[in-house]
Amino acid sequence: MNKELCKKIEALLFVSGEPLSLEKLSKFLKEDKEEVKRAIENLDESLSERGIRVSKNNNEYMLLTAPELSGTVEDYMKEELGEDLSRATLETLAIIVYKGPLSRSQIDYIRGVNSSFTVRNLMIRGLIERKADPKDSRSWLYSPSFEFLKYMGINKIETLPGYEEFKKEIDELLKREVKKEASGPLGATARREQQ
Repeated sequence: MNKELCKKIEALLFVSGEPLSLEKLSKFLKEDKEEVKRAIENLDESLSERGIRVSKNNNEYMLLTAPELSGTVEDYMKEELGEDLSRATLETLAIIVYKGPLSRSQIDYIRGVNSSFTVRNLMIRGLIERKADPKDSRSWLYSPSFEFLKYMGINKIETLPGYEEFKKEIDELLKREVKKEASGPLGATARREQQ
């Protein structure tokens, strides 16, 4: 068993927060697909007595809560979703509303932290929605939902206060990210593969 490979896969599945394909994992880790598949099976086996599991669907993998803990997680989510939106959630929502559609990696870049849980929280509340990225079918783009528009009592996003100014600021920030990626040591292609 390649313990180091198992640890890397676990970390990538955790950070991603979204399904990753065997092909993408293999390519990123520079490992044979069969070796990655064996490592995923070993990882799943090692997690069997813990709170999370590896889930497989159509050759994509994701970390999920252990089925026997669904009641505990459900209780937590009900309490969490019953509370007012946290500062982090409002910040993430503002970024998606004023800049969306954008990918989770772009949201993470703007916020400077992993936004997986916050984005899921907003999706569960129905305030944002995701659609497949037309440029990359393996990733998602997040944007405000009709439910958000209804909640705010507006018929289009552009009528929000300060929309144009805030959108320009975020556009500038993302342009700097693209320039940084292109000139960084990994280059744009390698960084895109990490997303």
